Amino acid sequence: MKDKIVVGIIGAGSMGAGIAQVAANADCDVLLFDNSLEVAENAMIKLKKVLIRLVEKDKITHEKSNAIISNIRLINSIDQFKNADLVIEAIVENLEIKKSVFSNLEAVVGKNCIIATNTSSLSVTNLASSCTLPNRFIGIHFFNPAPLMPLVEIVPALQTDEVVLQKVNEFIKKWGKTNVIAKDTPGFIVNRIARPFYGEALRIYDEGIADFNTIDVAMKEIGGFRMGPFELMDFIGNDVNYAVTESVFKSFFCDPRYKPSFTQKQYAEAGWLGRKSSKGYYSYHEGKIVNEFSKPNKNELEKIFKRILVMLINEAADALYLNIASKSDIELAMQKGVNYPKGLLAWADELGIENCVNDLDNLYKLYHEDRYRVSVLLRNMAEVNSTFF
Repeated sequence: MKDKIVVGIIGAGSMGAGIAQVAANADCDVLLFDNSLEVAENAMIKLKKVLIRLVEKDKITHEKSNAIISNIRLINSIDQFKNADLVIEAIVENLEIKKSVFSNLEAVVGKNCIIATNTSSLSVTNLASSCTLPNRFIGIHFFNPAPLMPLVEIVPALQTDEVVLQKVNEFIKKWGKTNVIAKDTPGFIVNRIARPFYGEALRIYDEGIADFNTIDVAMKEIGGFRMGPFELMDFIGNDVNYAVTESVFKSFFCDPRYKPSFTQKQYAEAGWLGRKSSKGYYSYHEGKIVNEFSKPNKNELEKIFKRILVMLINEAADALYLNIASKSDIELAMQKGVNYPKGLLAWADELGIENCVNDLDNLYKLYHEDRYRVSVLLRNMAEVNSTFF
């Protein structure tokens, strides 16, 4: 029996390198492959710098740093994955490219090797179909940066064997992560439920109700969120966030709840991507916002916060209603995956389910858009005066 789990990583970008660090930290033998040897070598140079800083800050010992580095080996061909127990793909979000990689990979690895994708927006079931043994395929969605973010969404494909799901769950827990299990639907848990945080904020801006800063202040000062939606979109990158929004919208057969914003599309097209381009919804100098703002009205802030919050609650309730994940995993995912100050279902109890339903119904009466339809679960709960917890 092998002493160590052998983990293959395909893609040495920030996500792939981060996953490699996490696995190596858990004392796995890690094989890191990228089509570009230069990218892979640069990933190792960056990792060594990160580990030096962690040693300097007394976060890890010098011995642990050396162990992490020695656990990772760069390889120049996927043929070297033949003895891997688990291979995780972390490359470009392109369905056909990924399927081609998995088809080639399956010809190399042993029949007991688990094949996984780190996709955040593509169908795990569709990707699994590229394999002749799709029952050993699964989604393992880390959040960036993987070494720091505690949450991992485990996403079984329709074809995934239950034993594979259990094994992966055990593997990732041993890596020190907080796991949640999500149904294979667009956006899984976090990227699905979080859409209104961005989408409704953009809608409020598009309507001329408030500017970027006022909306951000509402979510931070009234809601207790660490970052406002526009700050966060600038941090993520408008190109990345828009691409996810567009993907989720198309994957849900153009459900108006996930409709993208022309504002975000145009900012992405203009190259106003946020921090990485020094201009997005805000302007930046050395990573700091340089805009000046007027002080917003508190009543205005309350209304903005409540509107975005009830949309988030509605999305969380619908995810539960449609069996996307368990109640506890939904709460855990939003707090650990995107640092929400509270679980959305617990927040709904605090506000009152009937109040949430009334706020959403008022938005629907105003707009007559399906975007504001109330989750069946919320409406049923309001009628019998029940709570989530």
